[in-house]
Amino acid sequence: MSSMPPARIEAEPRGGAATIGKAVKVVGQIFSREDLYIDGEVEGTVEALEHKLTIGPNGTVRATIKTREVVALGNIQGNVEATEKIEIRKDARLTGDIRTARIIIEDGAYFKGSIDIVKPEPVKGVAAKAQASAPAPQVAAVANAPGAGNASEMKR
Repeated sequence: MSSMPPARIEAEPRGGAATIGKAVKVVGQIFSREDLYIDGEVEGTVEALEHKLTIGPNGTVRATIKTREVVALGNIQGNVEATEKIEIRKDARLTGDIRTARIIIEDGAYFKGSIDIVKPEPVKGVAAKAQASAPAPQVAAVANAPGAGNASEMKR
């Protein structure tokens, strides 16, 4: 069994993530099509709509964030919107409003703002395929049969 705490293991960027190192400062807009690890300083807007954003322990982000998932180990000032989940780890600080489906705030973390929990919307492409492949409902044919009641009575 490892003696390292789980938070320390995930604090390291994964192989496929783009990294902004602790000696880097970015001012402007960031649009990422891969996971992003920020251990430096960012001001502006960060969007990684289908990916995970990790703010490292040295990271300072003063931005509006829109992403699939956020893991905060450093400092965030600004509104955060994550379609799946936001994790605020024990030494992190987040000041701003949050909009997400799930949230985890560890003991010792600092958070100031509002939380809006929203149900995740189903992916439109998958829902459309499922609907197209499903057989057409037979309720209309039965409802029009002689002696049949209306459609609402059929469902009871």
